[in-house]
Amino acid sequence: MDVVTSTTDLVVIGLGYVGLPLAQEAARAGLTVTGLDVSTRVVDGLTAGTSHVDDLTSADIAEMHAAGFTATTDPGVLAGARTIVICVPTPLSAEGGPDLGAVTAAARSIAAHLTPGTLVVLESTTYPGTTEEVVRPILEESGLIAGADFHLAFSPERIDPGNTAFGVANTPKVVGGLTEVCGERAADFYGRFVTDVVRARGTREAEMAKLLENTYRHVNIALVNEMAIFCRELDVDLWDAIACAATKPFGFQAFYPGPGVGGHCIPIDPNYLSYKVKTLGYPFRFVELAQEINARMPSYVLQRAQELLNDAGLALSRSKVLLLGVTYKADIADQRESPARPVARKLAEKGATLVYHDPHVAGWTVNGAEVPRAEDLEQALAEADLTVLLTDHAAYRPKLLAEHARLLLDTRGVLRRAAPGSADGRRTAATDREGLQVL
Repeated sequence: MDVVTSTTDLVVIGLGYVGLPLAQEAARAGLTVTGLDVSTRVVDGLTAGTSHVDDLTSADIAEMHAAGFTATTDPGVLAGARTIVICVPTPLSAEGGPDLGAVTAAARSIAAHLTPGTLVVLESTTYPGTTEEVVRPILEESGLIAGADFHLAFSPERIDPGNTAFGVANTPKVVGGLTEVCGERAADFYGRFVTDVVRARGTREAEMAKLLENTYRHVNIALVNEMAIFCRELDVDLWDAIACAATKPFGFQAFYPGPGVGGHCIPIDPNYLSYKVKTLGYPFRFVELAQEINARMPSYVLQRAQELLNDAGLALSRSKVLLLGVTYKADIADQRESPARPVARKLAEKGATLVYHDPHVAGWTVNGAEVPRAEDLEQALAEADLTVLLTDHAAYRPKLLAEHARLLLDTRGVLRRAAPGSADGRRTAATDREGLQVL
């Protein structure tokens, strides 16, 4: 196989939460990197030095520019690229499987410019078999043969937005090649800027690894969400039970209940696997049950909110409800699949007057209507008939919530987090006040 001669070491297709950090780390390692995206807004913003993802600042973009990074909407940059990595979205389709429209479009663009010796890697999450059964035939429309004329591999993205401890460079990178040589080439590429590269047996195993990671989380979150519902009826403090169980140094990993699941992985990825299993003629019951349990949590939050107001002699339909945090996880601006929105819809349908507070979100709509944003957190807490904490941003401290909220439903266990000097390391005095409840 001839080695491609190129002035571009890497073209990253898709400059979102996965592609942009990848491009950043590759540029830091001295690779010549070009970003390709269909969005003119994204490309113009990056060209102007503005970041559109939580984990990169404008200073990071400036550093990338200084290293030679450029962004474009012109697929012509794919011609002669030494390595091309596909990092485009794979949302759920109407049938419940992955919508591969962006993946196939990227593959067709590559096929139109593919050069012998190029390494093509798919990072977009999908079902096992996609790289070989979907991407490979499109690329081979170029007249080049995968594994003979060009290299093809899959490497699952492991980006965790907002995680300051683990990023692209120090998170082990799984790679699976179509052939042994393809795998070696992909491992060599990622090894230039990732500390630990893990070789999978092939593309299907690498694709499955990603789905296994997130299905594991999905199922275990569903387990504690269901436990949260019946533990209340059993008069069991589940949060304390989890804290106790987590002291076991082996055989247990703590998962916590919440108002639902959000983000770009857990609510979406396990469905890809369920979709693929259905093509074999039977259901993937664990995933389908987990989906059912997690999807009903917004309704349970509504139920708990109504109970808390009723106990105080108030009706939800005549109450002002403050929602704290509308992103899908703490201390980031990402709202993808956030459970805050279905919770808000259900509250609004029952007649509640909604207000929200989120230090990371300047404007928020539900059912097409703008929800008023509280600017003064202490004042908003004092004025609301009920506060529902949906995302555990650092700004929402137990002491602040306990002192200023009239009624509070804490769906994230903030009130259970240890205060400085707490004797048992599990409870806080905040939970002792009437009208403060944890999911």
